[in-house]
Amino acid sequence: MIQIPKGCKDMLPADAYLWQAVEDTARETAQLYGFKEIRTPVFEHTELFLRGVGDTTDIVNKEMYTFLDKGGRSITLRPEGTAGVARAFVENGLQGGAMPFKAYYLISAFRYERPQAGRLREFHQFGAELYGAAAPTADAEAILLASRFLRELGLGDVTTLRLNSIGCKSCRARYAEALREHFRPHIGEMCEDCRERFTKNPLRILDCKNEGCKKFTADAPSMLDYLCEDCRAHFETLKQLLTQAGVAYIVDPRIVRGLDYYSRTVFEFTTDLIGAQATVLGGGRYDGLLEQMDAKPTPAVGFAAGIERLLLAMQAVETPLVERLPDVYVAGMDTASRQRALLLAEELRGQGLIVECDLMERSLKAQFKYADKLGVRYVVVIGENELNMGEAEVKHLSTSTAERVKFGEIAQYIKNSRRF
Repeated sequence: MIQIPKGCKDMLPADAYLWQAVEDTARETAQLYGFKEIRTPVFEHTELFLRGVGDTTDIVNKEMYTFLDKGGRSITLRPEGTAGVARAFVENGLQGGAMPFKAYYLISAFRYERPQAGRLREFHQFGAELYGAAAPTADAEAILLASRFLRELGLGDVTTLRLNSIGCKSCRARYAEALREHFRPHIGEMCEDCRERFTKNPLRILDCKNEGCKKFTADAPSMLDYLCEDCRAHFETLKQLLTQAGVAYIVDPRIVRGLDYYSRTVFEFTTDLIGAQATVLGGGRYDGLLEQMDAKPTPAVGFAAGIERLLLAMQAVETPLVERLPDVYVAGMDTASRQRALLLAEELRGQGLIVECDLMERSLKAQFKYADKLGVRYVVVIGENELNMGEAEVKHLSTSTAERVKFGEIAQYIKNSRRF
């Protein structure tokens, strides 16, 4: 038997309503803020991620699914959503449209890494991107959207917003030199990745998960001490806006995020419900991303949330999600009544009811057992007499009572009964 690839997981019909609840909440919340959906290809030219995500990241160096297509072109399954949205924004001429440009996405993405709870090789994200606005109010709106989304999922009280600024190019360059001075005496004791990051991008060292390296990052200089006046003012205004909006946060100078395109604001919503400070949503500002892609510089801010991790957190807090079960089961007692049951079921569906009927030619007793397993509240029974009289017996499974109702009145009868 061929099995599913390692690091992938089936979403079974019994769990679909959980995923749909998260996705529906994502859509509804994004739309409240004026964001519209965007869909981009599941694979792109590899160069997009080399230039967009950054060649000093673990994603590019270790985790991308890259292959040559039949034309000899290097293609990569998307490891994240922002780079693809940026390409679509430029390629489709959206830079010349009304600003700000706001888009959200619900995607699957792929990274080759060790599978663990909430971290799979194929994973799913909800993300939001805002282009064209450089003001801290744009950062605040992205965070407010993210915060509201988590609250709607029942995670508002169990997640913590961690906030930092990693500055612009000029102040970050000064900070990079300060980090090199700090790490230089210890670099020989650090992991191979950090030794490479020391030259290319020492900020990446702060994101290292190696325990041997963490003891050297613990007392590293803080980026907040190296911010230029503009970046400092931007960060202070953002903090004031969040405070006035009632969004609590912790300033965490160790947050740098895992992608090279970030600048100024970076943030994460973390929880300890699914591991030590596990990040369920993260984002920030990336004003230099389009410039890295040889496009017109355009300020941008956004975030992405891992749906698998959100579901784990929701399970931990027992977020009340109720699957909508079938309203009605239409049972037929013989061939003619089963055929009429199929047609009646279709009529009831046209009235907005979820309806099941017998497709297995079961006995009436077996149909009732099946209806009970489905969680149906009403069983409509049709036999020869019912066909002749144009009415059916509607049984309430919860009360074991029954009434005879004309075929054309069944939908309204059930809708009225559901109110009580």
